[in-house]
Amino acid sequence: MYWRELFWTERDVSSWSSDLLRQLLLSVRVEGPEGVCQVTDINKLEGEASINNRKGKLFYFFEWQLKANWLGTSCSGVKYRGTVDVSNLSDENNEDDLDISVSLCRDQPSTPLLDLMKRSGIKEVRKVLGRYTHELKSEFSQGMILPTADGQKSSAPALSTKNQVKTCKTQISSSTKSSSSPSPCSTGVRISTCSFLLTETFLTSPDELYRTFISQEFAQAFTRSAATLDGWRGGRFQLLDGSISGEFTDLVPDQRIEMRWRFRSWPNEHYATISLELVDQGDETELRMVCRGVPAGEEETTKEGWRRFYFQAIKQTFGF
Repeated sequence: MYWRELFWTERDVSSWSSDLLRQLLLSVRVEGPEGVCQVTDINKLEGEASINNRKGKLFYFFEWQLKANWLGTSCSGVKYRGTVDVSNLSDENNEDDLDISVSLCRDQPSTPLLDLMKRSGIKEVRKVLGRYTHELKSEFSQGMILPTADGQKSSAPALSTKNQVKTCKTQISSSTKSSSSPSPCSTGVRISTCSFLLTETFLTSPDELYRTFISQEFAQAFTRSAATLDGWRGGRFQLLDGSISGEFTDLVPDQRIEMRWRFRSWPNEHYATISLELVDQGDETELRMVCRGVPAGEEETTKEGWRRFYFQAIKQTFGF
């Protein structure tokens, strides 16, 4: 797409930021001689984020207040619960300036796991919040630096209806050549997509693993959050507070699951196509996953999400 006389643009990236912050915080896990601590859910995520392009220069504005719960398991198997608070995640503070505090819930007795969270947990939280800032700037930098009257061009990513770029001058556009594997979305634009394959082995039977993916009760257990899931062909699902949603397009009991699947931060109404093949290996089941139609630039995030929030979570929850 070509643009002329473009002096100022603004993009609201609050929804994208909220999804990424939730994903990053839920990945926090630390281990030490005292045991293991894992962030389990986010109970406060308030704030906003936006990007401005002013005459070719990008300005990032964001401000967030976060509160998460963590679960610690001592070496003897005793569990303890606590919280993590971050009050000043903003564009005015760098990673080292963040105020991060951890504590035990009021009804919890003293435990060395709190020291583990103060020693290693805070570092890990600081690290993933720094990654948020990096991802914010790298994800949108090219898409927000749009061409000016000198004729220099750069490509803008597909935008959801909610996050359409607002401009102060008239825009003159012509058709653009799409990249490889374009996929349409409801706004009428085309986006570049990619595909990938993953394999994972589970110490369980195909029928048990099949039920794990199509059962609402099991989904709520391994995601540790509310979920809605209709386990039949045409049934829809929402996981992780709506961050993930989709529809089952084909189900072959104990053998194959096919679905339309998306992150909430993806372009409006754009879905990837996912096929899960369950292969009986005797005492274990091999899962072969084929994912097609992932927006370009989202491949690694999607892979990591599946590995952590599906595969690892299922194994940790059910002992598979």
